[in-house]
Amino acid sequence: MHNKAKQPSAAPSPSVKTIRIASRQSALALWQSHHIKERLENLYPQLTVEVVGMTTKGDQILDVPLAKVGGKGLFVKELETSLIKGETDIAVHSMKDVPMAFPEGLELAVICKRESPFDAFVSNQYETLASLPSGAVVGTSSLRRQSQISALRPDLQIKSLRGNVNTRLAKLDNGDFDAIILAESGLRRLGFDDRIKQSVSAEESLPSVGQGALGIECRSEDREIINMIRTLADEESEQCVQAERAMNKRLEGGCQVPIAGFAIRQGNDLWLRAMVASVNGETILKSDARGPATNPQALGEQVAEALLAQGAEKILAEIYQ
Repeated sequence: MHNKAKQPSAAPSPSVKTIRIASRQSALALWQSHHIKERLENLYPQLTVEVVGMTTKGDQILDVPLAKVGGKGLFVKELETSLIKGETDIAVHSMKDVPMAFPEGLELAVICKRESPFDAFVSNQYETLASLPSGAVVGTSSLRRQSQISALRPDLQIKSLRGNVNTRLAKLDNGDFDAIILAESGLRRLGFDDRIKQSVSAEESLPSVGQGALGIECRSEDREIINMIRTLADEESEQCVQAERAMNKRLEGGCQVPIAGFAIRQGNDLWLRAMVASVNGETILKSDARGPATNPQALGEQVAEALLAQGAEKILAEIYQ
């Protein structure tokens, strides 16, 4: 992926007349795809952009915790297959769901400007995570969140919560949970700002790799489409997410393991914080480092090596069993 985002004042008229976006059919995925559709059509008035909805394995298996479903790319494989077959041209992903490796012939061409990377605390009775009474039931689908919440509040009950955003909110409203933890970006994109009681700080729950950012995947050979969609790239977001993903790749971590990675740009440098935890939160390994924003890969690998030196491999091996 190129590091330098192109920000033209006026996009040239392309020879490509239609772009088909592969999208999951959840409300959030469709919002994301239509958001990219609108941005492309505004940039290229002669362009027609179609959203093609499809269902992924991760959408179909809702009665099993994500970590037990197994496999990487639970939410992207079917979209990638449609790209390879030529049925669609680009796929819009939540970066936190995107595996570290891509099938031959496909690439991640763009990372767009990041929304909030943080987790959101949602409850109908309580204002903050700290205010939950002992024994309260908290819902999350993420081992990363589970481990960090358990470390903060070992007196809480953490239960698996699957389904799309609307389904999860409905389960909270039905009284199945005292609180749930979701990605703040997803709630904001769907207009649920009023449901957010607390934006959970990185100190309490370090975000997932890529959380809050959208990525666009396409065929490597489609150079004109790549040049067109590169106009949507955000340099700072790309650098930060590249550092996070390099760390995760070195750890050989999937999207559903208790690994966190969060980078921010400070001047010409990136500051990357990362964590590997046991599911129960009893063991939490942390590392952070700063490095040039122009070399996010090296920074990510440096932080991963520090975690491996602390014993991260053993923790992850136990989870993958």
